[in-house]
Amino acid sequence: MSDFNNAQVAKLPKHLKQFIVAQNYDKYTPIDQAVWRYVMRQNYSYLKNVAYYPYIKGLQRAGLSIEYIPDLQTMNDNLGKIGWGAVTVDGFIPPAAFMEYQAYRVLVIAADIRQINHIEYTPAPDIIHESAGHAPIIADTDYNNYLSYFGAIGAKAMFSAKDFELYEAIRKLSILKEANDTDERDIVKAEQELKYISENMGEPSEMALLGRLHWWTVEYGLIGTLEDPKIYGAGLLSSIGESASCMHAAVEKLWYNIDTLNYQYDITKPQPQLFVTPNFQNLIDVLEQFADTMAFRRGGSEGILKAIACKNVATAMYSSGLQVSGTFTDVGLAPNDDVTFIKTNGPTALAFEGKQLTGHGKDYHKDGFSSPVGKLANSTKALEAYTDEDLYAAGILVYKPVILIFESGISVEGIVKQILRKEDKIVLIVFDNCTVKEGNGNILFQPEWGTYDMAVGEKITSVFNGAADKDAFEEITLISEEKTLHYSYNEKTLSLHGLYKRVREIRNSAQDLDDLGDIFEQLRTDHRKDWLCALEILEILYHQKNNKQLEKEVQVYLEIKASKEPDHTKLINDGLHVIKNPVNQLIED
Repeated sequence: MSDFNNAQVAKLPKHLKQFIVAQNYDKYTPIDQAVWRYVMRQNYSYLKNVAYYPYIKGLQRAGLSIEYIPDLQTMNDNLGKIGWGAVTVDGFIPPAAFMEYQAYRVLVIAADIRQINHIEYTPAPDIIHESAGHAPIIADTDYNNYLSYFGAIGAKAMFSAKDFELYEAIRKLSILKEANDTDERDIVKAEQELKYISENMGEPSEMALLGRLHWWTVEYGLIGTLEDPKIYGAGLLSSIGESASCMHAAVEKLWYNIDTLNYQYDITKPQPQLFVTPNFQNLIDVLEQFADTMAFRRGGSEGILKAIACKNVATAMYSSGLQVSGTFTDVGLAPNDDVTFIKTNGPTALAFEGKQLTGHGKDYHKDGFSSPVGKLANSTKALEAYTDEDLYAAGILVYKPVILIFESGISVEGIVKQILRKEDKIVLIVFDNCTVKEGNGNILFQPEWGTYDMAVGEKITSVFNGAADKDAFEEITLISEEKTLHYSYNEKTLSLHGLYKRVREIRNSAQDLDDLGDIFEQLRTDHRKDWLCALEILEILYHQKNNKQLEKEVQVYLEIKASKEPDHTKLINDGLHVIKNPVNQLIED
């Protein structure tokens, strides 16, 4: 997979690169290109007055053009100058992976583009939303620092097993809604499935709550004052429908603060309220406030219980710095809720500072891992802080038998094989012929099971999503089996593609203008449902001023269409407005 000569993309670890797909620029049809151009012209026209200031210049800094769907290499060449990159993926990817891309300062861009019947808004990620929405605002330093920091926090967020069910349901529905000929019954069924899962999520996970903050800022955020806010959220910047309707008084404007966590969202519908931040620093302040409640900062029993609930790979870090990555299944608790024991099932790895310890990968610990947590009984010092003198005094010597009794009552009896230190702290003691028991005599480990690796640490200081060393763990993130749909076109549609292509060629060359009459006649005869190609013909005629009769004929045709086809009324009228108020004038103002 190409790194696009972009430093940020080149830094991506392999567990993120697994999501990257080729853009396949040639798959974009002439109608796709016209959809891009229409949306971008509308955005330039309208967002000039309501978008947060850097947006317009940001489009150019991100390598975006009104005229053509962006080429990923061109975007990377431009984004690289501001320390960002971009990759293309297949629709929705899991939230944890999406967040981690942001932490690496790489934009995730869906390779597909919305169909013309969803030109105003699509529930599925598409190249308009991701590039025209996210990329331009990246030029603002304060905002891109927030986005990257959000990614770093989000990548550590604990999720529940139900979060992935919800992600799958949202992805499935968005694919069905964006497809050309989906049976309405399939959409209704998918909506019912999503509704059922949404209403039975239970207590929201860290990832679910962070998802809300992400939605109300990165996707649907406003900045400024309640009375006169400006748009910076990508979902609004890329939706020619909602970017206008969101400013109506019917959409309530609220200040963005930590209470925003309490507002759920529906990805398939316009939002009933939006949140306004006075500045981007406030976004970071709110994120910090929430991060202080998360397991990666709090650790302890709360964190381990979240890890058990997620039923996927998570990492618990001991106060010594040792990191245990695996699927957690059990925890021992003292009366004061301090963690006394942790246990994983299945492949587990040990790491320090994000790097796997030699000989302690998931193949070695393939059946799981368990270890006490806490101080030794009658000791004022944490075991990880023991000096060589302390070890000698306690009788903890390599090749010597020893019995260690923890404050929790857990005992470890065996022959010390190895004592591993990292940065002056003991992180692991390895035993042969070892027996581990709880205070009540319950056996936790016995000699015939092999070598016992005892993690060392007084407390669990951090618990976070995923493996500590993801690449060494070869962590294949849950990738959806639902794939976006790719289309084959019948002869009539291919004929329409040809008309769009010809109109573009005439507009670009300003030659063969006489052919526009024949093209319009074909549209009117064979493609009466189409409206966008007729708009593009009218645009050329209006500005070339060489055939007033045909210009009037096309305009009347479109006006009648707008009056008789409610779904196209606003689209046609907005298109007529931009034709008479050229985009290049709007940029220069």
